[in-house]
Formats: sequence, C-alpha cells, structure tokens
Amino acid sequence: MDKLMRLYMARHGQIVGYERIPVCGHTDVLTTEVGKMQLEHLAERLRLADIRAIYSSDLQRSVKGAQILARYHDVPLYSLPELRELYFGDWEGLALAEVRQRFPHELEKRKAEPVDYRPPGNGESVRQLSGRVMACFQNILENQKGDDILFVGHGAVNRVILCDALGLDLSRMFHLKQDYGCLNIIDYYADSTQVNLVNG
Repeated sequence: MDKLMRLYMARHGQIVGYERIPVCGHTDVLTTEVGKMQLEHLAERLRLADIRAIYSSDLQRSVKGAQILARYHDVPLYSLPELRELYFGDWEGLALAEVRQRFPHELEKRKAEPVDYRPPGNGESVRQLSGRVMACFQNILENQKGDDILFVGHGAVNRVILCDALGLDLSRMFHLKQDYGCLNIIDYYADSTQVNLVNG
C-alpha cells in the first residue's frame, strides 16, 4: 500500500507562566528558554527527516517553534490562524485555579458535555475546534500529497488530529497526553492511517 505522506506533529515548547497552568487558547504567549531548548532538541532529532513543508498556527509559540525546527530544512513555512488552539472566551489568560474559583458551575457543565460545551464569552467547543482544524488539515493533506510535512501545533489541536487518525471519539481526546515539545508521527495512506508515535 502506497503511503501518501508522513506527518511529524510537534507541540510547541514550554510557555512563560506554565507553572500557573494558564488557560492560553488564543492568547499570544512567549516560550521559556526551556521551551526553546525542547524544540532545539527536537530539531536535532528530525535533522535527517525528508520534510518538504512546515506548518504552524499563527500564534508566536507555534511560529517560533516552527522556525527553530526549520533549522535543517530549507522548506516553506506556513502559519495559519485555522490551526490555533481552542478559544476559551472569558477564561483566556486565567490560571486554572482562577477558573476553578470563579467558574465552578461552568466547569461542571464542561465535565458533563466535554465535546459541545462552550466557555462563557463566546468560547469555542471541542467540536467547533475539530471542525475548523480538520477542514484546514484536509486541505493541507491534499495540497501536500506525496510529501512528508511537519506541523507545530497546540495541545488540543494535536489531540483532535490524533483522534481523527485513531478513529477515536472526541470525548477521548484528553486521554491522549501532549507534553511541551513532544513529537507524534502519523502515516497517511489512501484509505487508512497508521499512528507510529504519540507524545514521544
């Protein structure tokens, strides 16, 4: 069976304020020195990979990660707003502890409806996230057919793509761990996918 493409999918590096467990979403935050080192280590790991294009969201933690990983690959870099992290509405920029303190009833609703719940302030549901990410990602797969590509994503975005590749319901997405600077590898065939690595 002929392989259409291989996806190397990383998560951006550790972010400033990570110890607060911040709810960043669309909030543009910087990566720490450790975060940069995580991506530099990954760049060495992928040095000999035959990557033909690199994609990221347009948030700087993703863009900067893509720039670091491009060190050994003279290929086009594309930053797309459709590949941004989940938008958390009124929770944006808050620490998780603050969300728990200020929105306890909303968290209960989210627990009951993990896929369709939308945070207050016009936040985005996981289903909406999946719709925008997978529509964009299908276009990338079509445009890059025959090429191996690299994507520097976000925790929830990567989980959506992994759920699609594994045939998992979106309600299972947070059962998939995505550490800062991790690597996932997915092979795409004409009628199937093979997940080779998760959170490596």
